[in-house]
Amino acid sequence: MMPTALVTGATSQIGHFLLPRLQAAGFTVTAISRQPPPGIIWQKSDLLKSPFLKQYDYLFHLAPLTLLPLLNETAFKRIIAFSSTSCFSKVASSDPKERAIAAQLTEAESILKTVNIAWTIFRPTLIYGCGIDKNVSFIAKFIHRFGFFPIAGEGLRQPVHADDLAAACVQACQSEKTINKAYNLSGGQTLSYREMVESIFQQLGKTPRIIKIKPSLFKLLIRGITYFPPFAHLSTAMIERMTQDLCFDHSAATQDFAYSPRNFNQD
Repeated sequence: MMPTALVTGATSQIGHFLLPRLQAAGFTVTAISRQPPPGIIWQKSDLLKSPFLKQYDYLFHLAPLTLLPLLNETAFKRIIAFSSTSCFSKVASSDPKERAIAAQLTEAESILKTVNIAWTIFRPTLIYGCGIDKNVSFIAKFIHRFGFFPIAGEGLRQPVHADDLAAACVQACQSEKTINKAYNLSGGQTLSYREMVESIFQQLGKTPRIIKIKPSLFKLLIRGITYFPPFAHLSTAMIERMTQDLCFDHSAATQDFAYSPRNFNQD
Protein backbone atom coordinates (compact mmCIF):
# COMPACT_ATOMS: atom_id res chain seq x y z
CA MET A 1 0.00 0.00 0.00
CA MET A 2 1.24 3.47 -0.89
CA PRO A 3 1.41 5.77 2.16
CA THR A 4 -1.18 8.53 2.14
CA ALA A 5 -0.47 12.16 2.96
CA LEU A 6 -2.66 15.19 3.57
CA VAL A 7 -0.87 18.50 2.91
CA THR A 8 -2.32 21.76 4.19
CA GLY A 9 -1.05 25.06 2.82
CA ALA A 10 -0.06 23.13 -0.30
CA THR A 11 0.52 26.19 -2.51
CA SER A 12 2.97 27.73 -0.04
CA GLN A 13 6.62 27.95 -1.00
CA ILE A 14 7.38 24.78 0.97
CA GLY A 15 4.41 23.04 -0.64
CA HIS A 16 5.76 23.96 -4.09
CA PHE A 17 8.69 21.64 -3.42
CA LEU A 18 7.07 19.13 -1.05
CA LEU A 19 4.28 17.89 -3.33
CA PRO A 20 6.59 16.53 -6.05
CA ARG A 21 8.97 15.14 -3.42
CA LEU A 22 6.13 13.20 -1.79
CA GLN A 23 4.94 11.86 -5.13
CA ALA A 24 8.49 10.81 -6.03
CA ALA A 25 8.73 9.02 -2.67
CA GLY A 26 5.58 7.01 -3.45
CA PHE A 27 2.97 8.90 -1.42
CA THR A 28 -0.65 9.31 -2.46
CA VAL A 29 -1.15 13.03 -1.82
CA THR A 30 -4.28 15.03 -1.05
CA ALA A 31 -3.76 18.79 -0.89
CA ILE A 32 -5.70 21.50 0.89
CA SER A 33 -5.09 25.08 -0.20
CA ARG A 34 -6.81 28.21 -1.45
CA GLN A 35 -6.03 27.30 -5.05
CA PRO A 36 -5.71 23.75 -6.41
CA PRO A 37 -2.14 22.66 -7.16
CA PRO A 38 -1.75 20.99 -10.57
CA GLY A 39 -1.78 17.20 -10.78
CA ILE A 40 -2.83 16.67 -7.14
CA ILE A 41 -6.04 15.47 -5.50
CA TRP A 42 -7.36 18.68 -4.01
CA GLN A 43 -10.06 19.71 -1.60
CA LYS A 44 -11.19 23.00 -0.14
CA SER A 45 -11.80 23.01 3.59
CA ASP A 46 -11.99 25.32 6.59
CA LEU A 47 -9.12 24.00 8.67
CA LEU A 48 -10.56 25.22 11.95
CA LYS A 49 -14.10 23.90 11.42
CA SER A 50 -13.90 20.73 9.35
CA PRO A 51 -12.48 17.64 11.04
CA PHE A 52 -10.90 15.13 8.69
CA LEU A 53 -12.92 11.92 8.71
CA LYS A 54 -10.82 10.00 6.20
CA GLN A 55 -7.72 8.32 7.58
CA TYR A 56 -4.30 9.44 6.33
CA ASP A 57 -0.91 8.12 7.29
CA TYR A 58 0.66 11.59 7.45
CA LEU A 59 -0.42 15.18 7.91
CA PHE A 60 2.06 17.73 6.60
CA HIS A 61 0.78 20.99 8.05
CA LEU A 62 2.41 23.79 6.06
CA ALA A 63 -0.31 26.33 6.82
CA PRO A 64 0.25 28.59 9.86
CA LEU A 65 0.51 26.51 13.00
CA THR A 66 -2.25 28.62 14.55
CA LEU A 67 -4.55 27.14 11.86
CA LEU A 68 -3.86 23.57 12.94
CA PRO A 69 -7.00 21.61 11.97
CA LEU A 70 -9.32 19.81 14.33
CA LEU A 71 -7.38 16.64 15.06
CA ASN A 72 -9.39 13.46 15.05
CA GLU A 73 -6.86 11.14 16.67
CA THR A 74 -7.95 8.28 14.41
CA ALA A 75 -7.33 10.32 11.25
CA PHE A 76 -3.51 10.52 11.26
CA LYS A 77 -0.57 8.36 12.27
CA ARG A 78 2.05 11.12 12.05
CA ILE A 79 2.03 14.92 11.95
CA ILE A 80 4.84 17.10 10.57
CA ALA A 81 3.98 20.73 11.34
CA PHE A 82 5.72 24.05 10.84
CA SER A 83 6.15 26.67 13.52
CA SER A 84 8.90 29.32 13.25
CA THR A 85 11.97 30.58 15.05
CA SER A 86 9.89 33.77 15.37
CA CYS A 87 8.53 32.22 18.57
CA PHE A 88 11.96 33.05 19.99
CA SER A 89 13.12 36.08 18.00
CA LYS A 90 9.89 38.08 18.33
CA VAL A 91 9.02 37.32 21.93
CA ALA A 92 10.59 40.60 23.13
CA SER A 93 9.75 42.66 20.02
CA SER A 94 8.83 46.32 20.42
CA ASP A 95 5.84 45.63 18.16
CA PRO A 96 2.87 44.21 20.13
CA LYS A 97 1.61 42.44 16.99
CA GLU A 98 4.89 40.56 16.71
CA ARG A 99 4.85 39.65 20.40
CA ALA A 100 1.34 38.30 19.88
CA ILE A 101 2.56 36.19 16.93
CA ALA A 102 5.32 34.71 19.10
CA ALA A 103 2.84 33.91 21.88
CA GLN A 104 0.37 32.33 19.44
CA LEU A 105 3.08 30.12 17.95
CA THR A 106 4.19 28.97 21.39
CA GLU A 107 0.60 28.20 22.39
CA ALA A 108 -0.05 26.32 19.14
CA GLU A 109 3.08 24.22 19.69
CA SER A 110 1.91 23.40 23.20
CA ILE A 111 -1.50 22.30 21.93
CA LEU A 112 0.01 20.03 19.28
CA LYS A 113 2.27 18.40 21.86
CA THR A 114 -0.79 17.25 23.84
CA VAL A 115 -2.46 15.24 21.07
CA ASN A 116 -2.24 11.46 21.03
CA ILE A 117 -0.56 11.41 17.61
CA ALA A 118 3.15 11.17 16.87
CA TRP A 119 4.23 14.73 16.04
CA THR A 120 7.28 16.56 14.78
CA ILE A 121 7.58 20.36 14.81
CA PHE A 122 9.89 22.31 12.52
CA ARG A 123 10.95 25.88 13.30
CA PRO A 124 12.63 27.31 10.19
CA THR A 125 14.56 30.55 10.02
CA LEU A 126 14.12 33.02 7.16
CA ILE A 127 12.59 31.03 4.25
CA TYR A 128 13.25 31.79 0.58
CA GLY A 129 13.23 29.95 -2.72
CA CYS A 130 10.01 30.59 -4.65
CA GLY A 131 9.93 34.34 -4.96
CA ILE A 132 6.82 34.66 -2.79
CA ASP A 133 8.35 35.36 0.64
CA LYS A 134 8.34 38.81 2.24
CA ASN A 135 12.02 38.85 3.13
CA VAL A 136 14.54 37.80 0.50
CA SER A 137 12.08 38.35 -2.36
CA PHE A 138 11.17 41.79 -1.02
CA ILE A 139 14.85 42.74 -0.93
CA ALA A 140 15.31 41.47 -4.51
CA LYS A 141 12.28 43.40 -5.77
CA PHE A 142 13.46 46.57 -4.01
CA ILE A 143 16.92 46.24 -5.57
CA HIS A 144 15.46 45.58 -9.01
CA ARG A 145 13.26 48.68 -8.74
CA PHE A 146 15.56 51.18 -7.05
CA GLY A 147 19.08 49.84 -7.67
CA PHE A 148 20.16 50.08 -4.02
CA PHE A 149 19.16 48.76 -0.62
CA PRO A 150 19.22 50.47 2.81
CA ILE A 151 20.30 48.65 5.98
CA ALA A 152 20.44 49.68 9.62
CA GLY A 153 22.66 46.92 11.02
CA GLU A 154 24.60 43.78 10.27
CA GLY A 155 23.10 41.11 12.50
CA LEU A 156 23.70 37.50 11.47
CA ARG A 157 21.20 35.53 9.37
CA GLN A 158 20.75 31.92 8.22
CA PRO A 159 18.34 31.93 5.25
CA VAL A 160 16.89 28.49 4.53
CA HIS A 161 15.70 27.30 1.12
CA ALA A 162 12.11 26.02 0.97
CA ASP A 163 13.23 22.90 -0.89
CA ASP A 164 15.55 21.97 1.98
CA LEU A 165 12.55 22.19 4.30
CA ALA A 166 10.52 20.02 1.93
CA ALA A 167 13.33 17.45 1.92
CA ALA A 168 13.35 17.58 5.73
CA CYS A 169 9.65 16.65 5.77
CA VAL A 170 10.25 13.48 3.78
CA GLN A 171 13.37 12.58 5.75
CA ALA A 172 11.78 13.18 9.16
CA CYS A 173 8.62 11.18 8.51
CA GLN A 174 10.79 8.17 7.70
CA SER A 175 12.72 8.33 10.99
CA GLU A 176 11.36 7.24 14.37
CA LYS A 177 13.99 9.43 16.02
CA THR A 178 11.92 12.49 15.10
CA ILE A 179 8.76 11.40 16.91
CA ASN A 180 7.58 13.96 19.48
CA LYS A 181 10.50 16.31 18.89
CA ALA A 182 10.84 19.93 17.76
CA TYR A 183 13.71 21.07 15.56
CA ASN A 184 15.14 24.44 14.61
CA LEU A 185 15.88 24.34 10.86
CA SER A 186 18.33 27.02 9.75
CA GLY A 187 20.14 27.42 6.44
CA GLY A 188 23.56 26.03 5.64
CA GLN A 189 25.34 29.39 5.76
CA THR A 190 25.60 32.07 8.42
CA LEU A 191 26.15 35.56 7.03
CA SER A 192 25.65 39.14 8.11
CA TYR A 193 22.63 41.10 6.95
CA ARG A 194 24.96 43.09 4.67
CA GLU A 195 26.46 39.91 3.22
CA MET A 196 22.98 38.53 2.60
CA VAL A 197 21.97 41.67 0.71
CA GLU A 198 25.26 41.66 -1.23
CA SER A 199 24.58 38.06 -2.27
CA ILE A 200 21.13 39.03 -3.53
CA PHE A 201 22.67 41.83 -5.61
CA GLN A 202 25.14 39.34 -7.08
CA GLN A 203 22.43 36.79 -7.86
CA LEU A 204 20.59 39.56 -9.73
CA GLY A 205 23.76 40.32 -11.69
CA LYS A 206 24.07 43.77 -10.10
CA THR A 207 26.91 45.58 -8.33
CA PRO A 208 26.03 45.92 -4.64
CA ARG A 209 24.89 49.42 -3.67
CA ILE A 210 24.13 49.35 0.05
CA ILE A 211 23.36 52.44 2.11
CA LYS A 212 23.70 52.21 5.88
CA ILE A 213 21.20 54.40 7.73
CA LYS A 214 21.00 55.13 11.45
CA PRO A 215 18.23 53.04 13.03
CA SER A 216 16.44 56.11 14.38
CA LEU A 217 16.26 57.70 10.92
CA PHE A 218 15.34 54.41 9.31
CA LYS A 219 12.38 54.05 11.68
CA LEU A 220 11.09 57.46 10.63
CA LEU A 221 11.33 56.44 6.98
CA ILE A 222 9.48 53.19 7.67
CA ARG A 223 6.65 55.00 9.41
CA GLY A 224 6.29 57.20 6.33
CA ILE A 225 6.26 54.51 3.63
CA THR A 226 4.02 51.91 5.29
CA TYR A 227 1.03 53.84 3.98
CA PHE A 228 1.92 52.54 0.52
CA PRO A 229 0.67 48.95 -0.15
CA PRO A 230 4.03 47.44 -1.28
CA PHE A 231 5.55 48.44 2.08
CA ALA A 232 2.55 47.92 4.35
CA HIS A 233 4.06 44.77 5.92
CA LEU A 234 7.13 46.65 7.21
CA SER A 235 7.49 47.69 10.83
CA THR A 236 10.04 49.54 12.92
CA ALA A 237 10.70 46.29 14.80
CA MET A 238 12.21 44.91 11.59
CA ILE A 239 14.79 47.69 11.73
CA GLU A 240 15.72 46.72 15.27
CA ARG A 241 16.19 43.08 14.20
CA MET A 242 18.66 44.11 11.48
CA THR A 243 21.15 44.67 14.30
CA GLN A 244 20.40 41.35 16.04
CA ASP A 245 21.97 37.93 15.44
CA LEU A 246 19.17 35.50 14.57
CA CYS A 247 21.10 32.22 14.54
CA PHE A 248 19.77 28.78 15.43
CA ASP A 249 21.57 25.46 15.68
CA HIS A 250 20.22 22.70 13.41
CA SER A 251 22.68 20.00 14.49
CA ALA A 252 19.93 17.95 16.18
CA ALA A 253 18.12 17.70 12.83
CA THR A 254 21.35 16.69 11.11
CA GLN A 255 21.95 13.99 13.70
CA ASP A 256 18.40 12.58 13.69
CA PHE A 257 17.48 12.66 9.99
CA ALA A 258 20.53 13.85 8.01
CA TYR A 259 19.27 17.40 7.49
CA SER A 260 21.80 19.11 5.20
CA PRO A 261 20.73 22.59 4.01
CA ARG A 262 22.44 24.40 1.14
CA ASN A 263 24.36 27.69 1.30
CA PHE A 264 22.43 30.85 0.60
CA ASN A 265 23.95 31.48 -2.83
CA GLN A 266 22.81 28.11 -4.18
CA ASP A 267 19.54 27.86 -6.14
